[in-house]
Amino acid sequence: MKLFFDIETLPVGGEQINLIKKFWEEAKTQSKKRGREVSSFDDYMRNTSFQGEFGRIFCIAYAKDDEPVKCLTGDETRMLEDFWANARSADLFIGHNVMDFDFRFIYKRSVIHGVRPSRELSFARYRSDPIFDTMREWEKWGAQGVGLHKLCLALGLVSPKDEGIDGSQVYDYFLAGKGDEIVEYCKRDVEAVRNVYNRMTFRAS
Repeated sequence: MKLFFDIETLPVGGEQINLIKKFWEEAKTQSKKRGREVSSFDDYMRNTSFQGEFGRIFCIAYAKDDEPVKCLTGDETRMLEDFWANARSADLFIGHNVMDFDFRFIYKRSVIHGVRPSRELSFARYRSDPIFDTMREWEKWGAQGVGLHKLCLALGLVSPKDEGIDGSQVYDYFLAGKGDEIVEYCKRDVEAVRNVYNRMTFRAS
């Protein structure tokens, strides 16, 4: 079974914001000693959405083979439990930039929440199994990395960004109470990844 997936993440929340503020203060002190400017706390805090140590998963969208895309939302621990339950029977995990971001984020959050992965997967590079990263496979593991939006356009496919939201806007949409739109965007990413995979593996014309 092939499992296509994508996640959307949020910055640190709750009491851990105070911890991040301490890290920011330390970074600000070190930057001043070196004569450099430091980002604002808001920018520093928002950047934790890329860090599995303190960022949070808002949703995990996935699709099995040719089945409709589904999305897990709500409590992060429960999302991770459900994701790993679905992953148990997967032979191939497929996503865009999942080797360096999505899957690493999922693993880190699983450890933090005490959710044991149902699969022990190798993150060895220069291979397409058990993880098929469409970004890495497109570049044939070169130094460059192409975004999903650009790759979809190059292949003549519908881009998940066509409806006005991209990853940089997720937190702002969250703050505005537009969670449903984030979910739909994440699901479109998964559908786009599946289309890209099918094109790259000559399963579709």
